[in-house]
Amino acid sequence: MDQETAIRNQIEEGIALKRYLQGEVRLLIKIAEELAQAFRRGNRAFLFGNGGSAADAQHITAELAGKFRLEREALPAISLTTNSSSLTAIANDYGYDRVFVRQLEGLMVGGDVVIGISTSGNSRSVLLAMEEAKRRGAVTIAFTGKAGRLREMAEYALSLPSNDTARIQEAHITAGHIICYLVEEALFGAGRDE
Repeated sequence: MDQETAIRNQIEEGIALKRYLQGEVRLLIKIAEELAQAFRRGNRAFLFGNGGSAADAQHITAELAGKFRLEREALPAISLTTNSSSLTAIANDYGYDRVFVRQLEGLMVGGDVVIGISTSGNSRSVLLAMEEAKRRGAVTIAFTGKAGRLREMAEYALSLPSNDTARIQEAHITAGHIICYLVEEALFGAGRDE
């Protein structure tokens, strides 16, 4: 296959997953509603993943904690992937599989929203954290691909029909941006409930 064809194929695969998101509109709305309700109650959102999914968790967190489109107050969203001292200490003392669980044990309370991101759906550190979040009464959300256990563990699961990590991550960010837009509109937009 020549380079031009390979590039076009990758673009088409990305477009196909974004079209798939059009069929998941109700799920995206429900996830945004859960986040907005949690923020109204004074709860927080915790996001995490490994590698590119860690970057996605940080990206979505930044849109919530900073701003997406609207000038507004900050929202309490925390990425569990950003504190290198905590990550390395926990990995050293408890094993890497517990890097997110241990942080949730110290930070999370019932009613918080936990978003675990794993393109394979089988990242052990994400799975263990999701189990802990469920046990502690969090609203659990998974962003994943078409395989793995994660989608079955979460209350809400955006499970994309692909095994291509890059294309899944691209669609995860699209979904994350849509959710951030909906949360901002619900909490700070012109049509919000007063």
